[in-house]
Amino acid sequence: MSLPCGIRNYSYATDTAIIRTKTQWTLFIVFLLIVFTFPFYFPRFWLDVMNLIGITTIAIIGLNILVGYCGQLSIGHAGFMAVGAYTTAILAGSYHMPFLLALLLSGVSAGLIGLLFGIPSMRVKGFYLAITTIAAQFIIIWVANHWTDVTRGSMGLGVEAASIGPLIFDTEASQFFLIISITVLCVLFATNLARSRIGRAFIAVRDNDLAAKVMGINVFAFKLLAFFLGCFFAGIAGSLFAQWRGHITPEDFTFSQSILYIGILIIGGLGTSIGPIIGTVFIRLLEQCVTLLAPLVERSLPGIPSGFATGLSPMIFGLIMVLFLVLEPKGLAHRWNLFKASYRMWPFSY
Repeated sequence: MSLPCGIRNYSYATDTAIIRTKTQWTLFIVFLLIVFTFPFYFPRFWLDVMNLIGITTIAIIGLNILVGYCGQLSIGHAGFMAVGAYTTAILAGSYHMPFLLALLLSGVSAGLIGLLFGIPSMRVKGFYLAITTIAAQFIIIWVANHWTDVTRGSMGLGVEAASIGPLIFDTEASQFFLIISITVLCVLFATNLARSRIGRAFIAVRDNDLAAKVMGINVFAFKLLAFFLGCFFAGIAGSLFAQWRGHITPEDFTFSQSILYIGILIIGGLGTSIGPIIGTVFIRLLEQCVTLLAPLVERSLPGIPSGFATGLSPMIFGLIMVLFLVLEPKGLAHRWNLFKASYRMWPFSY
């Protein structure tokens, strides 16, 4: 990784550090202060949006490990989130399990289901593997709809508010602190993972699995590990989603959500640490802008068909996807790296 002029690395630990310069540390601390003071000056609506951004970011981090780093195309990520969400709903509701344990087991259960559907990666890859993950999406949601003794089908399950000791996270502000804290931990874990031996092995498998095998990398084992980790993060996101919503149904984890997650990752930047965050913030805020502007469009254009403005969101999202694939195929993370490169030329950047 390039550094501002005059900055040198004198040890491997320094070279692999995520934050290295005084300016970076200052900006990072200021960013955390701004984020964790949101509940004091943002209304409930925007806290709700920020909670959704945090949950989605965790899910996209898992998808980025699987698709961006290891190159295993998955189009069933919402299904694995459903596994985590229902695991939390069942463990917390029926067995009154502590939140942190239910959260961990939700990630593990989604990871194990991901291992099951990752086995075909030994024989197939690319779009053929994508079809396998699509099958996972429909199978998981079918089970959620028809295993009514456990999931109550389309009626859904209620989920108790998360609690840690005497702390009960039953308001938007308290949920914000919980979700954002877990999101920060997930971001740090994924960033360090990408810079570790495992992350380098993932990238080798993605770039050329035959060459990686010749170099001594157990390709199939690392593919399965990528499936487990990617689905583990999806399970964590699903667990938080269940606690945040308070009630879940199979309709919360549709195939269109899985497509949306792939789009967010492409727009943010495949195989980058910052891509899942930028892509999630961009798309979720865009959704809110379109939702808020829809009534204005209907009032200003009285001749348009009823409900036309409310359908603008998927149309705009599709248009943005096409524009990004044509104009910015490397995603917003690439534009961020270009900005940092120009920033390093400024005299106060080191």
